[in-house]
Amino acid sequence: MTETRSLRVAFLGNDAWSVPSLGAIARSRHLVVTVVTAEPKPAGRGNELTPTPVAVEAERLGLPLLQTSTVRTGAGFKELSTTAPDVLAVVAYGELLTPNVLHVPTIAPVNVHFSLLPQLRGAAPVQTALLAGLDRTGVTTMMMDKGLDTGPVILQREERILPEDDAGSLGERLAEIGAELLVETLDMLASGPVAPQPQDPSLATLAPKFGPEDRVLDWSYPAALLVNLVRALSPTPAATTTFRGEGLKVFKADAVDATGEPGRIVEVSKRGLVVATAEGGFRPRILAPAGRRLMQVEDFVNGHHPEVGERLG
Repeated sequence: MTETRSLRVAFLGNDAWSVPSLGAIARSRHLVVTVVTAEPKPAGRGNELTPTPVAVEAERLGLPLLQTSTVRTGAGFKELSTTAPDVLAVVAYGELLTPNVLHVPTIAPVNVHFSLLPQLRGAAPVQTALLAGLDRTGVTTMMMDKGLDTGPVILQREERILPEDDAGSLGERLAEIGAELLVETLDMLASGPVAPQPQDPSLATLAPKFGPEDRVLDWSYPAALLVNLVRALSPTPAATTTFRGEGLKVFKADAVDATGEPGRIVEVSKRGLVVATAEGGFRPRILAPAGRRLMQVEDFVNGHHPEVGERLG
């Protein structure tokens, strides 16, 4: 019996959720010929140039690293092409790849997407699953084409969304599942031709990136939806509102029974506070005033002494 061959893999990723996949390939029999990620960007209070999590992991593993603003043209495209990969493995990379890049690998460009395609196509599938209140999601590996998450499906694995999940916890689990699924996909491609299944466009839903305006808690919506928004945006960048003219981020919250004018505080106690919404009450559990550390709502109440009738937002 012939031993399955090792593939030459060019890895493209930027996010912390990309890192498990990179590590899994590095531990597999396949060869990482280059790791492509974005250039360091200013970050933190000191605005120091900070590499992506993928760059940090590639250097830790001693892998060839290409930090570039784009691989679609110029030096980035040339350097990627010269590595002669069998497969492009793309995980949370964030740049829509053009046909010239998709044709670089000799076998296939493969993407790990954090949903059960064709559901939740787009840049924010984890966050959108939580916002929509779904009870399940998953991970897909697919052959990439020129569309946005429209390529045929190779493998999928379902994952339950837990009631206590936020984007951080759910994304971490999906990233680990994606790492396993990616190596399985590479093993399949190394064994011979695969038969990916076309997506049914009639079942497609979208998961576009959240903008700054999407992070604001709008009290004219039901409390349950606002709690889902908090889950979708935690731990970063967090849902936002204002209190006494200052910014306030909310990281955990519950929906409770309450009535009143949307946006007004209708209950204050040692347990915290409740804000009225279009339907039900919104009880923040963990929050952070502008420029301050995260705190339990009880500490916020003790320090800021909010009063019934005051408004948030």
